[in-house]
Amino acid sequence: MGDIDVRFYLSILLRRLPLILACVVVTTAIATAVALLLPRSYQSTAKILVEAPQIPVNLVRSTVPTSSLGQLQIIQQQLTTRDNLVKLASKLEIYADEKEKPPIEHVVRDLRSRLIFEETELSGGDGASVFTVGFEAGTPALAAKVANELATSILNSNQKQRTDRAGDTLEFFNEEVKRLDSDLGRIEGDLLKFKNDNRDTLPESLEFRRTQQSTLQERLISLEREQSDLRTRRSLLVETYMVTGKYPTGEPLTADQQMLLDLNKALADQLSVFSETSPNIIALRARIAALRGNVVPKKQEGVDTKAQTGLDLQLSDVDRRIAAIDKEQGQITAKIASLTQSISATPATDIRLNALERTLANTQTQYNTAIAKRAEASLGQQIEARSDGGRFSLLEAATEPQSPLRSRRRMIVLAGFMAGVAISFAIIALLEILNKTIRRPTELVQMLQAQPLAVIPFINTPYEARTPPLKRRINSVKRVLSFR
Repeated sequence: MGDIDVRFYLSILLRRLPLILACVVVTTAIATAVALLLPRSYQSTAKILVEAPQIPVNLVRSTVPTSSLGQLQIIQQQLTTRDNLVKLASKLEIYADEKEKPPIEHVVRDLRSRLIFEETELSGGDGASVFTVGFEAGTPALAAKVANELATSILNSNQKQRTDRAGDTLEFFNEEVKRLDSDLGRIEGDLLKFKNDNRDTLPESLEFRRTQQSTLQERLISLEREQSDLRTRRSLLVETYMVTGKYPTGEPLTADQQMLLDLNKALADQLSVFSETSPNIIALRARIAALRGNVVPKKQEGVDTKAQTGLDLQLSDVDRRIAAIDKEQGQITAKIASLTQSISATPATDIRLNALERTLANTQTQYNTAIAKRAEASLGQQIEARSDGGRFSLLEAATEPQSPLRSRRRMIVLAGFMAGVAISFAIIALLEILNKTIRRPTELVQMLQAQPLAVIPFINTPYEARTPPLKRRINSVKRVLSFR
C-alpha cells in the first residue's frame, strides 16, 4: 500500500466523475427500458407430497425397487423429453397467441427453461418430502393451467408405472411357477420310468440282493453236499446189493463184504479228486474187482425178488432227489448270475439316479422359491394397488398468481448499473494509459533517470486562469506537442 499513490488515483476518479456518472446513467436507463419493455411473466406452482411406505418394509416389501424420489426423478425426465413437451404445448395451446408457430426446437428449449422442479425434504426422518412443480407463462391462467397439468401427469404416471411394474412382476412369477411345475412333472415322470426300467439294479435294494446272493451261495453249497451224500448213498446201495444180494437191512456183513464196501467208499472219495486214469483210481478198481470176484459168486445162487424191488425203489428215490437237486442248482446258479450282474450294474444306475434326483431337487428348490416370490409379488401388487408402497398426493394445487415476477426486472436494472460502472472504469483506464503527460514527480524521475533537486509546479497566468478548462486543456496539449 506504501507504493500506491492513493491521492493521485482519487484525483483521477474525481476528475473523471462526470464520465462515470454519464456511463452509469446511460446503461441504467437502457437496462430500465429493456426491463420495462419485457412482457410480464407469471409463475404458478403446485406441491406434491411424497410419503414414505405406509406398511413397514420389514413386514411386507414392495416389488418396485425404485424409491419414491427416484421414481419422481424418472417421471421428471420423461416429462421433459422432446415428444412430451411438444404434446404438452399442443394440448394446452401454450403458443396459441404467437403469430407464427415457433419451430419445435425453440418450443423444447423454451418450455424446459420455464419448467420448475424443486424438492424439499421434510424434517422428522420418516422419508417424506415435498416436490414442487411449476411453470412460468405470460398469463396467470396459463401458468396455473400448465402447472396443474404437470402435477396431474406426475401423479398418474407414478401410479401407473408402479402398478404396471408390480403387475409385470407378478405375471413373471406366475409364468415361472407354471414352467417349473411342468418341469417337475416331466422330471418326476422320467425318474419313475427310470426306476421301473431299472428296478433290479436300484441302489436301495443292493444290500438285500447281496444278502440274497450269499444265501443262495450257501444253499448251493448245501445242495452240492447233499448231492454228494446222495451219490455216495446210491453207490453204497448198489455195492451192498452187489455184495450181499440185498439192500441194506441192518444185518451184519462179513469181513470181505465190509472190505468191499470200504473200498467202494474210498473209490467214491478218490473220484471227487482224481480222474479215471489216475494210478490210485486204477489200483482201487483192480482191488474192488478182485474182492468182488471172491464175494459175489457165493451170494448169487438165490436172488431175492423182494430185495431187488426194494433196491429199485430206494434208487428211484435217490435219483429223483438228485434230479431235483440238479434242477434247483441250475435255478440257483442262474439266479446268482442275475444277482451278480445286477450288483455290478448298480453303481452306474446309482450315478444316473443321483443325477435325476439332483435335477429334481434343484427344480423343486426353484419351484419353492418361485412360489414364495409369487406370494411376495402378489402382496406387492396389492400394496401398489392401494398406493401403500410410496404414496404421491397433491398437497397444494396451482392457483393463478396475483402479481407478476419482479426479480428478473430488478436483476436487469442492477446488471445495467453494474455494466455502466464497469464500462466507465474501462474507459478511464484506457484514457489514462493513452495520456503521456507528466503529472507526478515519480514520472519525471522515471523519464530523466535521475533525481531532480526540486520540482516547480505549473503556475497559471491570469489569462489562463480566466480561460475555460476545456480550452485551457486544448492549449496545454498544443504546447506539449510543439515541445516534442
